[in-house]
Amino acid sequence: MNTIVIYKTKYGSTKTYAQWIGEELSCKVADVKDVSLEELENYDAIVYGGGLYAEVINGIHFITKKIDKLKDKKIAVYTTGITPTDCRGYYDDLVVKKNFKTGIPENVRIFNFSGKMIIDELTLVHKTAIKTLKKIMSSKKEPTEMEKLLIELCDADGDFTNKSEIYELVNYIKDM
Repeated sequence: MNTIVIYKTKYGSTKTYAQWIGEELSCKVADVKDVSLEELENYDAIVYGGGLYAEVINGIHFITKKIDKLKDKKIAVYTTGITPTDCRGYYDDLVVKKNFKTGIPENVRIFNFSGKMIIDELTLVHKTAIKTLKKIMSSKKEPTEMEKLLIELCDADGDFTNKSEIYELVNYIKDM
């Protein structure tokens, strides 16, 4: 099977996963800025990775705006972020709705991986957004469980990437 892994990364964990997936699938790995739609047409399977920022998958429009032209391809989309991967409501509801307005096409499957958040590496914009989010969530009299988790995650600092998380995606691509 002819497969390509493409990614858009801001802080590096998405690229790390792309490289791990590429090694397991023995396929090309490329930054999305170096890939054209015409090139994607040469592949049977496409893996796209992007970090999550306020439920939006970084650069996902590269895939979603071309989804009709890619309907005969097997597509795996993976996200990286610090929200625990077992928060199914978050991923299955909020992330899907923001990134796939008309729902997930039949040929697309989404996977979620643990990313990293190194406070000292964040841009000023991201540091400010995190402080603002924490302030807003902390001011609520009765925060929901998800809001409590968001408050806690605002203080996360570390690399939570884990190669073992890729194998479900790798097996999905191999099962063609």
